[in-house]
Amino acid sequence: MSAAVVAPEPTVLHRVPAGNPRGSWPAEEFAAARRAEGVPAETIYDYPSDDFLVVVKPVQS
Repeated sequence: MSAAVVAPEPTVLHRVPAGNPRGSWPAEEFAAARRAEGVPAETIYDYPSDDFLVVVKPVQS
């Protein structure tokens, strides 16, 4: 019997609706500010919610 391996979900720090007049820029700016603080944040697009998400992916050990 083998155990299923479940990958941890990324932590969402901020979300911006894709319909924002400035597009993904607010999310990109937020991610850049977090990276300047030393947080490895990145922006991704989430199709189900139609949002740009600023996330921090968990560290794989």
